Amino acid sequence: MSENFDRLVSVMTRLRGEKGCPWDREQNHDSLKPYLLEEVYEVLEALEDKDSAALKEELGDLLFQVLFHSQIAKENKAFDIEAVLVAITEKMIHRHPHVFSKTSAGTSEADKLDAKTVLSRWEEIKKKESRNQDRKSVLDGIPVTLPALSRAQQLQSRAARVGFDWPDASPVRLKIEEELKELEEAISEGNQAEVENELGDVLFTLVNYARFLRVNSEDALRGAIQRFSRRFQSMESEIEKAGCGFDALSFDEMNALWEKAKSNTAL
Repeated sequence: MSENFDRLVSVMTRLRGEKGCPWDREQNHDSLKPYLLEEVYEVLEALEDKDSAALKEELGDLLFQVLFHSQIAKENKAFDIEAVLVAITEKMIHRHPHVFSKTSAGTSEADKLDAKTVLSRWEEIKKKESRNQDRKSVLDGIPVTLPALSRAQQLQSRAARVGFDWPDASPVRLKIEEELKELEEAISEGNQAEVENELGDVLFTLVNYARFLRVNSEDALRGAIQRFSRRFQSMESEIEKAGCGFDALSFDEMNALWEKAKSNTAL
């Protein structure tokens, strides 16, 4: 390992040591879960902001969480960071035979494959790995704790890898219209449970449409949320300048401020 990595491992060991930090010493795998999740989202935020300096810092924080869990596992005599590095290296080599093995002609097989074929082979290799012997479905292994949009897109992608997919985006658009019609019927019938089911189907189909458009639905919604927040805060600023509050404005007046905010390309 590099000198800097070794130094970081030493820092982690000292923090957990007898004369280390009281807070770090009392942590365990469960208590660290919220921090791990927080660091992942901070990395995503840095990526979305295209902020290289922040990304460098947040990746470091995420790496430290990996070391933290590895150190706790070492103390429990389960594994250490070296075992983690070995495991991921061997896994990546094993799952990329088209890169790390050679054809009989002596050329890399990677030159002959497209991304779709590679993904299909990836799933087949995963099935054969001893760690996954108990998995009975191609959908197994997708964390249930993922945000709903991300999980929906991963489920759909897994199904698509084994051929269960629409040929193109056109029938998916028609499916959206079909699901919207079923939602309207549920609304007109006043069946709240069915309304929730049908709305879920609409959202699930929209995620599928996003997949065909090569858009990550989670990223798309986060972007929409950020735009809404910026524009709403712009409205608040305009209202504050006018010396009044929302309660003094009609909906049409508020909507005019919203449209003004939307016209600002910076928002």
